[in-house]
Amino acid sequence: QLVESGGGLVQPGGSLRLSCAASGFTFSNYAMSWYRQTPGKGRELVARIRNTGGITTYADSVKGRFTISRDNAKNTVYLQMNSLKPEDTAVYYCNAKRITIDYWGQGTQVTVSS
Repeated sequence: QLVESGGGLVQPGGSLRLSCAASGFTFSNYAMSWYRQTPGKGRELVARIRNTGGITTYADSVKGRFTISRDNAKNTVYLQMNSLKPEDTAVYYCNAKRITIDYWGQGTQVTVSS
């Protein structure tokens, strides 16, 4: 199970930190990712962190503004979002993946608006 939290309404230029708490599987064995989706569009990969080595990948649109991190002791992955823009408005989903196994959270809404 994956449970996201931390979404909400923020003004442009502001910051939010999303959290995703995992349970029911061996968290440290899974790559963890954040995706986002807006109405009428497909789910877009925002950031990914591998299960070992802390290797990260970011969408070009968020590089330099967002940071993904994980705490294997707490079974939690985070997404620190800075310098938020209106185009970052979306439902953000947490994903855990290992080979062919995928888990998804229920999503958390992030709205960037003045």
